[in-house]
Amino acid sequence: SASPARQALLRRAGMNPEILIHSVDEEALVAQRASVAPLTPAETVQVLAEAKALDACSTHLPTGLVLGGDSMFEINGSLVGKPLTIENARARWKTMQGQTGVLHSGHFLVRVERGVIHSTAGEATSSSVSFSGDISPDDLEAYVQSGEPLNVAGAFTIDAKGAAFIDSVAGDPHTVEGLSIVTFRRLVERLGVRYTDLWAQ
Repeated sequence: SASPARQALLRRAGMNPEILIHSVDEEALVAQRASVAPLTPAETVQVLAEAKALDACSTHLPTGLVLGGDSMFEINGSLVGKPLTIENARARWKTMQGQTGVLHSGHFLVRVERGVIHSTAGEATSSSVSFSGDISPDDLEAYVQSGEPLNVAGAFTIDAKGAAFIDSVAGDPHTVEGLSIVTFRRLVERLGVRYTDLWAQ
């Protein structure tokens, strides 16, 4: 995963990850999988997390543990990713005010040696997010113009400026940041690795 939020989470959790860039066409992959059978939100983020991890393994031929991650936000029956533009972020927030949605995060972990995959484990997690209904138009515009919501799933963060506009989170808050640390620990252990051995010395 190349997500700055996931990198920051892993560093705060005691690790020093190396970033491997993937080349997955995310929209094309989801469309192809959905043409075979409809995907749930959890399946969508998990398909993408797996594809990113496997692509990084085949491209970079690493040794160690490779984590792929993906996050999307479900609100009012729609699944949305990064808004990318101020216009999209503004429209998204006008819809989200006073509402509750679900942030889905996919995790796929690969134990690999020089690009040869030995074992894998994956799991999707989800947490509900309730947004304030009393955000003033000026504050909303200031947040959108800050640029923070443009490149994050759902157009919000809970660990930076966006935190002031979120009333509550039900579930693992790290899932909302894009990576459930407790889920990551369990996946690491499932692959036979001691989690605390990953802490930077």
